Amino acid sequence: MEKNFTTGSVLKGILFFSLPYLLSYFLQTLYGMADLFIIGQFADVSATTAVSIGSQVMHLITVMLVGLAMGSTVSIGQAVGRNDKKSISENIGNTVTLFMIISLILTGVLLIFVNPVVSFMSTPPEAVSGTVDYLTICFMGIPFITAYNIISSIFRGMGDSKTPMYFIAVACIINIGLDYLFMGAFQMGASGAALGTVLSQACSVLISLIIILKRKNEMGVNKEAFKPNRIVMKKILNVGIPIALQDGFIQISFLIITIIANSRGLNDAAAVGIVEKIISFLFLVPSSMLSTVSALGAQNIGAGKQERAKQTLRYATIITVCFGLIVAVLMQFFAQPVVALFTDGTTADGAKTILLGEQYLRGYVWDCMFAGIHFSFSGYFCACGKSMLSFIHNILAILLVRVPGVYLTSLLFPETLFPMGLATAAGSLLSAVVCVIFFKTILNRNTPVALKN
Repeated sequence: MEKNFTTGSVLKGILFFSLPYLLSYFLQTLYGMADLFIIGQFADVSATTAVSIGSQVMHLITVMLVGLAMGSTVSIGQAVGRNDKKSISENIGNTVTLFMIISLILTGVLLIFVNPVVSFMSTPPEAVSGTVDYLTICFMGIPFITAYNIISSIFRGMGDSKTPMYFIAVACIINIGLDYLFMGAFQMGASGAALGTVLSQACSVLISLIIILKRKNEMGVNKEAFKPNRIVMKKILNVGIPIALQDGFIQISFLIITIIANSRGLNDAAAVGIVEKIISFLFLVPSSMLSTVSALGAQNIGAGKQERAKQTLRYATIITVCFGLIVAVLMQFFAQPVVALFTDGTTADGAKTILLGEQYLRGYVWDCMFAGIHFSFSGYFCACGKSMLSFIHNILAILLVRVPGVYLTSLLFPETLFPMGLATAAGSLLSAVVCVIFFKTILNRNTPVALKN
């Protein structure tokens, strides 16, 4: 199961690791997109809005958990690079213990505050009931969502991006089938979308646990590894907390954008929700490069091969910039039919939603190119144990450009969402510039070192 990327072709290693991750992320993205697509066939705009708002809240929670788990990926990756079997075992065991505690606490807190969360989102009155139902069911499934993501982070830290792909493939197939059953046959609306997501995640976790039990000798984990170790947990959290906060603030900024759109009316809210799902799909390559640079960079830094880690960053940046530019240009011509896949254009509300969604997507899509740059650099900062740099550049982008830019363009251009989309992309442009500055002035002057146990 363990795969070492400290030798051989760097580009081949990136492709070998990133392609399974890319497919995994694609399948995971289908969760939300399938929910929106299927509910759009069987319910009205208010139900679509409920699912889009609820799924954005769940995305916030999920990305923060994934960000926190990045500490495990980096710690395990550096231990693999050092060929330190004892450290690998301790990091795996403490990851499981730490995140199960976190998930149980998080579940209880969120269930208590589900109504305030829906209110904070400025949810349109027509969609409040469906959003509450959706989030209540999803909040109860947080332990399963957490378990899937930490198991995936463990495998990726060990250089194995294929096994998590199999987990999510099974879960995705189950999710789509359950969506048609619950939302189509049973007409359960937003509740059916949530129930299908939670049950499919539970199946994914069950399958992953079966595989882990069969491979427990390969992983070298014993009961002692699950005993809380303050030093190991601190190392995981030192990397993971800044990334979790960074991802959380990024998602909060997008929730604020959603709130701004919600205040403009039901059609604007639905349009922004649909485009967010489309963008999450287009971000497949940038997101896969972040994880790839983190895992492969950590292994090489752990092995003392800093130049290979930098070369991984260079290749990842080139790949994401080329992809982002191509997608951005194509969407200037095909935004309308893409948005139309998610709502009924024969109705007045549907036609208005498609028009607004096309405007927003044509501006927002440039974010794919700019985000690809700062995602790659963020992965490198994490691999170096300097995740606070990633936190800083994202906070600057949010506070100085993204949120104020969207707010101002919403006021100045009430009839179109195109300027709001451009303002969102401008935030990532600032992040990319700051990342290059950090790399040139800080990390290039100081040789990255592996995190100490």
